[in-house]
Amino acid sequence: MDSLFFIFSKIIWFILSPDSFLLILILVSLFLILKEKYRAAKISLSIVSIAIVLISFFPIGEWLLFPLENRFQTNPTLPVNIDGIIVLSGAEDTKRSDLWQQPELGAAAERNLAFMQLIKQHPSAKHVFTGGTGSLLDQNSKGADVAKMLYEQQGLDSANIIFERESRNTYENVSYSKKLIQPNKSENWILITTSWHMPRSVGIFCQQQWPVIPYPVDHQTMKGELLRIDFNLASNLSLLKTGIKEWIGLFAYYLSGKTTALLPHQCH
Repeated sequence: MDSLFFIFSKIIWFILSPDSFLLILILVSLFLILKEKYRAAKISLSIVSIAIVLISFFPIGEWLLFPLENRFQTNPTLPVNIDGIIVLSGAEDTKRSDLWQQPELGAAAERNLAFMQLIKQHPSAKHVFTGGTGSLLDQNSKGADVAKMLYEQQGLDSANIIFERESRNTYENVSYSKKLIQPNKSENWILITTSWHMPRSVGIFCQQQWPVIPYPVDHQTMKGELLRIDFNLASNLSLLKTGIKEWIGLFAYYLSGKTTALLPHQCH
């Protein structure tokens, strides 16, 4: 069932992704022109044009992401006693790391930076990195392997870090790690992930009966400057993709029973 959910989610997102949707509309418009359906083609092209203009000048993606990024406190006050620190994969470029034989990171590198910082601050805690790959076709390159290479290059002893390398999505991050770690409900565990990804992640941890202390990083919105106009099509489109994908993920995970709430906040 988890594999079907994983495959289905990849296919659906390929269709619903804003850039794919705009491309499909453009191709439909060209087809309509070839068929001399000019009125329908004008409507289709008008929709594409209006969408591109709105995306270019307004940070619509940030409007979707800000409620998620603002859900949990940034730089939270942590308990004195920390039993474990777990970081979710997402920054590791597994394919390029394999090709170039060095750690290649993309967006969300702050997850690894925060993890290394907290390891130094809490050396006696359990340290867990969880993540294989979210690729539908390539399951050989693993995020955990890239992270291990990175941490060793930065002088950390990877023998003191537990690497979970088989998970393909956030739900599997949590379920596979729980089986591996067997955490106690009374323990203080810090969860590190991207701020807009934190609500869904916390909801999964709560559903799995694993209370965590959210430690959000990698913020994408301009707090206090959301009502602005500037021309940045590439960046705005990228954030819009991220926002739509995460909200779809929240609904899908909630409806499938993988989270405790549509917009999770704290474990009860």
